[in-house]
Amino acid sequence: MNQLQLLGAIEIGLIYSLVAIGVYITFKVIDFPDLTVDGSFTLGAAVSSAMIFAGYDPYLATISAIFAGSLSGMVTGYLNVRWEILGLLAGILTMTALYSINLRIMGRPNIAIIDSATVFKNWSIIITILIVTIISIFMLARFFASEFGLAVRAIGINPKVSSAYGIKVGLMKIVALSISNAIVALAGSLFAQSQGFADISMGMGTIIVGLASVIIGDALLHPERIWVGLVTCAVGSIIYRIVIAFALNAHDIGLEASDLNLITALLVALTMIASKLKKKRSVRII
Repeated sequence: MNQLQLLGAIEIGLIYSLVAIGVYITFKVIDFPDLTVDGSFTLGAAVSSAMIFAGYDPYLATISAIFAGSLSGMVTGYLNVRWEILGLLAGILTMTALYSINLRIMGRPNIAIIDSATVFKNWSIIITILIVTIISIFMLARFFASEFGLAVRAIGINPKVSSAYGIKVGLMKIVALSISNAIVALAGSLFAQSQGFADISMGMGTIIVGLASVIIGDALLHPERIWVGLVTCAVGSIIYRIVIAFALNAHDIGLEASDLNLITALLVALTMIASKLKKKRSVRII
């Protein structure tokens, strides 16, 4: 793997670190298996690309993508809270609906914006995404340290006790899902602008990549504080992309681009197995 491929892996890893952060909020903070992200990632790409293609300011397009992603998370939360639809099913329903919505937004299966102005026009892609990631982690850390943020975290630990203390569990869940999918949509928007296109199928497997990043970061660093957990998402995402790039460029192994899902599954499985073995050894020593 040469330097250009390494930089490319870091670039994509930084973008998907936002996806990992979004997944972390739902799976780790509020304990909600949200599959909406496969659709909201594409939604962010579709909204921003369609607006940029139509001549709108790329910053306005990116903000609109974040807002659209937030709405998709609210829909999933509403289906779960108001109509008591199983969280997993609510996410699948929203994700399925978003496929058609994204097609409507783009008006075609894909849009090329490689010749259009983007948020990266006058800035380095890696530096810009790094700044966005740092700002996102800082703002989320401050939010989850606030009284409202602590209420959101509480429902993930014990919703019944939280409700007994007067916390509106349903509202907190909708807020968390809204924030999570807004961040994922931001990642989709930045990905489309960095790659110069948006495609209807670009969100497939996003949830797996996000979970892989969260699991890898958690296994390596064992975060105990919320801000550390957010940082480990970014670290895990970058490590994941570097390992994938290295594996696909190791020609002696005989792997191809089509083996990406296989590599991902093996990497996550090995990380979890190693983590379990480490815990067993520490218990035996004690």
